[in-house]
Amino acid sequence: MRVVVTGGAGFLGSHLCERLIERGDQVVCLDNFLTGTPANVEHLQGRDGFRLVRTDVTDYLHVVGPVDLVLHFASPASPVDYLRVPIETLKVGSIGTLHALGLAKDKGARFVLASTSEVYGDPEVHPQPESYWGHVNPVGPRGVYDEAKRFAEALTLAYRHTHGVDTGIVRIFNTFGPRMRPDDGRAIPNFIRQALAGEPVTVAGDGKQTRSICYVDDLVTGILAMADADHSGPINIGNPHEIAMLDLARWIIDLTGSASEIVHIERPVDDPTIRQPDTTLAQAVLAWEPQVAVEDGLLRTIEWFRSQEQAQAFAVPPLDPQATEHILRGE
Repeated sequence: MRVVVTGGAGFLGSHLCERLIERGDQVVCLDNFLTGTPANVEHLQGRDGFRLVRTDVTDYLHVVGPVDLVLHFASPASPVDYLRVPIETLKVGSIGTLHALGLAKDKGARFVLASTSEVYGDPEVHPQPESYWGHVNPVGPRGVYDEAKRFAEALTLAYRHTHGVDTGIVRIFNTFGPRMRPDDGRAIPNFIRQALAGEPVTVAGDGKQTRSICYVDDLVTGILAMADADHSGPINIGNPHEIAMLDLARWIIDLTGSASEIVHIERPVDDPTIRQPDTTLAQAVLAWEPQVAVEDGLLRTIEWFRSQEQAQAFAVPPLDPQATEHILRGE
């Protein structure tokens, strides 16, 4: 297949591009490098069928030639990022989704939207099934991300019902693995970076709030299973293994062999208290469930972080066309 991946130079997008190339697909990777970096896909340059294009899907989206599949993964995804660029986050969820759906419609391609567990907000139903409508504060600081994704889901269904576009929606729960930025504000990269540096590990609030964490390889397998299916979704893709943030911090300190101490900091506004996917539908429709044990995934991620020479290597550099042009040209 020929696949367009928006946000393809981001954490999840780059892993998707890699897996697609490995299975023999052609990939057009689109990214504006707002939160991603061309370094994430530099190892794919020169591979048959891979092309990286710097573009902003909220401005314009055009791809020459046939397209069989559009994977819409363009969006800031961590609180640090989407609170820094709230308007851009809302635009990519609305205008960017509109453009990506228009591409799928024009090309007769299947379209898969990367939605999020954040559509459930601070849930009052646990674990969260796809039938749950959520408990979201639309005017809170996290609303820029939550509502962007909720609107994107509604728009995706509108294109399916009005224009007959073959669409699917995946609701992604907390994911981790190599290529995460240590400064992106999410718990696992924060904890690992701090533990490896011997710094205090900062846990928000009392740390009793829970998340369900899924290793990136498993998530990619689930997404591609959805891409290859004919189901419209939404379908939860995530690991139903639930863990408290305080326990996760202690676990990472232990796995890194760190002497770091835990320090409690103020909990963010509207931070969800619980988060756990009901994956019954994914098991039934996609025959999918996570295969990588959480500890194995954490060890792989820690090793990747450890292999980097310094934290600066992870940082998203300011967009400098001259600095990235050689990567865009595949040199």
